[in-house]
Amino acid sequence: TQDWLVRRELKKVPGIIDITTFGGTTRQYQIEPDPNKLLSYGVTLSQLIAAVQNSNANAGGNYLSLGDQNVNVRSLGLLKNTTDIGNVVIAQKNGTPILVRDVANVKEGYQPRLGKIGRNGQNDIVEGIVLLQKEGQSLPALEGLKKKLAELNTGGLLPPGMQIKTIYDRTRLIGLTTETVKHVIITGLILVTLVLLLMLGDFRITLIAAATIPFAVLFAFSLMTLTGRAANLISIGAIDFGILVDASIVVLESIYRRFSRREPGHGRAEMIVLGVQDAARPVLFSTLIILVAFIPLFTMQGVPGKIFAPMSVTYGFALTGALLFALVFAPVLSFVTAPVKDSVEEHDEEELGHQGTWLNRFLEKYYGLAFDWALEHAKLIWAIAFAGLAAAVVCFLVFVGGEFMPPLEEGNLWIRGTLPQDISFEQATKLSDQVRADLGKFAEVTQVVSQIGRPDDGTDVTTFNNMEFGVSLKAASEWPKDVHGNKDKLIEQMQHELSKYPGVVFGFSQAIQDNVEEAMSGVKGENSLKIFGDDLATLTDIAEKVQGVMSGVRGVQDVGIFKVNGAPSLVIEVDRTRAARYGLASGDVNAAVQAAVGGAPVSTMIQGDRRFDLTVRYPAEFRSTPDAVEKIMLATPDGSHVPLAQVANIGIRQGSFTIYREGGRRYIPIKFSVRERDLASTIVDLQQQLKQKITLPPGYEYTWAGEFDSLKKEQSRLVLIVPVSLLVVLVLLYLQFQTWLDALIVLAVLPFSYIGGIMALMLTHTAFSISAAVGFTSLTGVTTLGAVVFLAGLRRAQEKDPKDGLKHGSLDELRPVVMACMSAGLGLLPAAVMNAIGAQAQQPLARVVVGGMVTTVLSILFLMPLMARRQSHIEAEPE
Repeated sequence: TQDWLVRRELKKVPGIIDITTFGGTTRQYQIEPDPNKLLSYGVTLSQLIAAVQNSNANAGGNYLSLGDQNVNVRSLGLLKNTTDIGNVVIAQKNGTPILVRDVANVKEGYQPRLGKIGRNGQNDIVEGIVLLQKEGQSLPALEGLKKKLAELNTGGLLPPGMQIKTIYDRTRLIGLTTETVKHVIITGLILVTLVLLLMLGDFRITLIAAATIPFAVLFAFSLMTLTGRAANLISIGAIDFGILVDASIVVLESIYRRFSRREPGHGRAEMIVLGVQDAARPVLFSTLIILVAFIPLFTMQGVPGKIFAPMSVTYGFALTGALLFALVFAPVLSFVTAPVKDSVEEHDEEELGHQGTWLNRFLEKYYGLAFDWALEHAKLIWAIAFAGLAAAVVCFLVFVGGEFMPPLEEGNLWIRGTLPQDISFEQATKLSDQVRADLGKFAEVTQVVSQIGRPDDGTDVTTFNNMEFGVSLKAASEWPKDVHGNKDKLIEQMQHELSKYPGVVFGFSQAIQDNVEEAMSGVKGENSLKIFGDDLATLTDIAEKVQGVMSGVRGVQDVGIFKVNGAPSLVIEVDRTRAARYGLASGDVNAAVQAAVGGAPVSTMIQGDRRFDLTVRYPAEFRSTPDAVEKIMLATPDGSHVPLAQVANIGIRQGSFTIYREGGRRYIPIKFSVRERDLASTIVDLQQQLKQKITLPPGYEYTWAGEFDSLKKEQSRLVLIVPVSLLVVLVLLYLQFQTWLDALIVLAVLPFSYIGGIMALMLTHTAFSISAAVGFTSLTGVTTLGAVVFLAGLRRAQEKDPKDGLKHGSLDELRPVVMACMSAGLGLLPAAVMNAIGAQAQQPLARVVVGGMVTTVLSILFLMPLMARRQSHIEAEPE
């Protein structure tokens, strides 16, 4: 039913490419010849096989012309059922036909099981793994799938008593992630709007600035639709909407500063044009610099590329829309909403919204005092700045760990158990049922689905020694008080419960995470160490020593060797000399063994649109033991028969179970997980321990695979790309200021802005990851924008007032810089503190930006004036 009905119906759903059947039995037509009857009737196994193959075929005889009609000629000879198979003629002796039913038992049966699925109290079910089309949309496909399942369950198509139930899909995960992202976005929007209102003190200006966000987002989505690009929830949630309003903040601030200082006779339109002219160049180049800062994101590959590359595209389109709004629509709206009075005397500060709020007055008063103090104590300020930078570097190297990507909480567990490689199907099934029952006893668990072996179609190449358990969990708020929603503690309890199974290595992951980890590491494990060499025995010996070292390193868990040796095999080695005496070749012996013991498919039974294998295989009592195999009779060319033992050496030997190869070389993988410690420092510790305690023979080496390997590759790529991005940024800064010194001043602020991001990672115990690297990229863009605007304002003020322009310019740019940084920081604050499902991937990014905004404001407001003053002194010195 699964293969011939359900699978075909589900493939009709748009977006579904295939369904893999796992578990259950596969129908087969079986011929079980009795060796004794074959001897007594004088027929051979090969004759029986040839007869069946020749009796199961159709043929075409071209066509005949009968009068005015053309008639096709067809010869129908397909076998239809077991009766037809039994009536196949093998040979004829003395005029009497020898039929298949005379020498064999013909029946319908099932092919040997390769895997088994269990669910809760059900020990044997059939699972269909639904595969989504590449680049397909999950939610529409899931909705179509659910409708089709409802049709099958209620439409009378299924056999009586059969029901299809969903045991796992991504609807809940997508729904929870969507709610998390919505909460982050809405809360961030509210906080950004409040900042604007608090700083601007005018609802009209705040409304204009806040309108940038929906305009930019809709502009981005429109371009993405036109270009056929797709975003994802995680990448959208990682967008800092505070950054989008920064350009409008700067333009509006410039416009309303012009209004506040308007002289009689200057109209509103003229003031708006002048204000836009003051801000246009810094805003344009700042936006270009932010886009350049995102170059590393555009080039990301693999898993981070799937998550953050769409974010960079969305960011790029949204920033373009924000720039368009700031330079075109914001000035127009300012003209509509600006006061109509003509003289500056008639305007009060509150009406203009310029420096009128208590917060602005507070900041301007105390910044002015701090500014004067900083200029008088410049050396102390620089000492504090460099001390902070040095402390941040030390903290980053010592206290901030590293990982590839923060794990996305999925609300489930995926537990893999590795059994001895020679375990039988029956014993593996028994253990699987026991473990499934043990896991189901936990109060946090709602469902446990077990898998052993592999699907019949071979899509997942593994054997009975691999058992996997999909554990669905309740919401963390419903967990018992002794766990308090702590997943690591739940895993500890499960590990303790499963420790009663000696010789079984268990690993803990999550459903989607497990597939991603397997794709990265190349084995069924989170991370792996691959030992390369030529001799399997030497590789095994090294692997066992390495395993002992790894097990003693803090944070390393679930260590297991993927064995290559130790698999018992019944080996039939043909003795060519003895076989030649009977006129037999090794191929004759192999064919007989394959058919008698292995049950080779010899033909196919076609019933309508369904096809089933037709196999020939000895009954179990003639092939189930080494003694029985030795007695298999082989037909010789002269018509006599000889036992298999006469022409071959037969015995059970220990051989290779699996031979792993990569790059043309043999290797043995050792899988392991890292918990309660960051990945990078754990691997560094492992490397030191292995270097001290393991000496590899010549020609042997080991490499790391999995998350750590991916992290190193991304870091190596960033080492090349980031300098290129910074060089392009430097060129853009030169084009903005027309002087290399000013360009270098802006770049010099960046290291100090990173201090807050590093401290945020350390204080929140967040490891440095690709997500955090993206956060530093965003921080670079925001810092550059603020620094460009601030320095441009300083230069304008110094041109007008060379003596006091430095302070006046700093005070003028205080509000836009503080607003821009506060908007960027508070826009991601919800993402930085939220721990709900779907927030983990963007959390390091948000924490870096939020923490970095603190030191960014301080660096721009205090260090840049010092650098600008120093530059002025240098330029003023006589040559």
